[in-house]
This record gives sequence, C-alpha cells and structure tokens, in this order.
Amino acid sequence: MASGTRLLVCSIGNPAPYLHTLHSAGHTVLNVLRESLSYPSFQKSRAHGNGLLSHGSYFTLWQSPSLMNVSGPAVSAAWKQFLRENKQMGYGEEECGLVVVHDELELRVGEVKVRKGDASPKGHNGLKSIRDTLRGQMYTRIGVGIGRPESRDAGVVANYVLRKMSVEERRKISASAGKVMEELMKLSEQ
Repeated sequence: MASGTRLLVCSIGNPAPYLHTLHSAGHTVLNVLRESLSYPSFQKSRAHGNGLLSHGSYFTLWQSPSLMNVSGPAVSAAWKQFLRENKQMGYGEEECGLVVVHDELELRVGEVKVRKGDASPKGHNGLKSIRDTLRGQMYTRIGVGIGRPESRDAGVVANYVLRKMSVEERRKISASAGKVMEELMKLSEQ
C-alpha cells in the first residue's frame, strides 16, 4: 500500500439475532471505532453490498449485512464500490487498502492480531468465504480475540461463538478498539 493509503475497514459477523454474540466481535469493535472517531451513524448502502457505511476523514467503515459464513460476496461488492469511488476522486487502486476485522478463536478475549489476508483462515468460514470471493486480492485481517472453549468439537465451538457476550467479554472486546485503531493508523501510513 502506498503512502497515505485510503482504507475500507470492514467488519464481519452476523445480523440480528446474533449481532451481540462473540462471532460478531468485529461489528462491536467497528461500532466503538465509529463512536470514538465521531464518525456519522452507519447508513445502509445498496452500492456497498447492502452493508452499513460510515465515511470519515481517516477511514471508511463498513459492516457486512450477511451471515458470517457467506461474508465474501458482500465484502467484495463493498470493496469494488470503494475502489470505483476512489478512482473518481483520482486515487489509484494501489493507494487503497482493504482491512477485515473479525473474531479470532485463537486469541484471548480482547487481544488483537494483524495478519495478511492470504494467511490460513484456520477454519473461520467467514474468512474462507472472503478468500474464495476475492481470489488472491491482497487485504489485511485484524483478528479480535474471543477465546476458545476447551473442546474442539464443532458443535461446542459453534454454540460458543453464537452465544451472547458476557458484560466482561463485551468490555474487553470494546476496549480492543484502541489497539485496532493503532493498527489501522499504521496501515494507512504505509
């Protein structure tokens, strides 16, 4: 990404009734970022894959409207529209960057880790959907830790990620927005 990179920051998760579950930690973080940056309220954007959009001076924030496991097509639509809009303003594709904020089972609750988009999705179906839809396009992932149940059984893990966040989990995940912001600023300066 070039100097002064314009970022589309996407969160993936689930819509209601699963909006406030661990699997939607990315949405929780994006809401906190929007508020802390004093960006306008999220508005639905048909042009951006029917997601919720908030433009600001640093980044464009976008929340996926789709179920987690099929996030790819909506993220791709938002990214293509973001590139079109930036091209009209005189920015090349190399001056734009895509960032996906998602939940991460392999990190303790509230921890943050940055990875390249082509890193292993480690069983994360939302990331697999994005990988399969973007087909090799480069992007950056920011994982927000949600912890992991002791069992590796798929049913136990599914129940874990789809349960509502506890007050303490929500506090830690919301607090991770500060670290996510630091990482976004680094990415925007590349």
